[in-house]
Amino acid sequence: MRRLGIIGAGLCVLLLATALAQALPSSLSTVMARLPEAERARLLQRHAQWQAMDEGRRTQWQQRRLAWDALPREEREQRRARYGAWRELDEPTRDRLRAASQAFTALPPQRQQELREQFAALDSLQRAGWRLGPVLGVDYDRLQPLFGFVAPEERAALLRLLQQSDAMQRDDLVALAQRLPPQERAAFRHALLQVPAARRGQWLRQQRAQ
Repeated sequence: MRRLGIIGAGLCVLLLATALAQALPSSLSTVMARLPEAERARLLQRHAQWQAMDEGRRTQWQQRRLAWDALPREEREQRRARYGAWRELDEPTRDRLRAASQAFTALPPQRQQELREQFAALDSLQRAGWRLGPVLGVDYDRLQPLFGFVAPEERAALLRLLQQSDAMQRDDLVALAQRLPPQERAAFRHALLQVPAARRGQWLRQQRAQ
């Protein structure tokens, strides 16, 4: 599946960069047929967008692609991670971040630089935690033992759960993260996802009291 994802990304570039005709070559059609439905639909949508572009917009896209390719690999990975994290945030959190961005832009340049340096001084784990938003970012380093490494199929559900949790629930999770041995964390996360939201606070308190 990972190989198919890489193939899909390569196909996307190929479809856009070469402005394929509406009918795909049979070799590409075969590979496209093997991709997940959502990935196949996304690639076809992008191909249609490319076909609808005029020459000027295609030139601009090519220039942006070349500028992207010129970035160091680490910078590209960081930007992908930030964009992926942004897409996973709920809209109220995005609104808070937009407001924070406007407030940051209004600061004097010297103060902006000071804040950038403070953020750069954090370790990579703390910086990654702040991608989850202003609420979870505060607790991420304490929650990381429990939620830092999760099954891909559970990631979205667990992120929504954490975003919906209140301060008391996060405090219970922090205490449990410190206490649960590594071999029990996956089973705990799975059980946590099965608890209805209305009962989650009580369930966590019971787990913490055991």
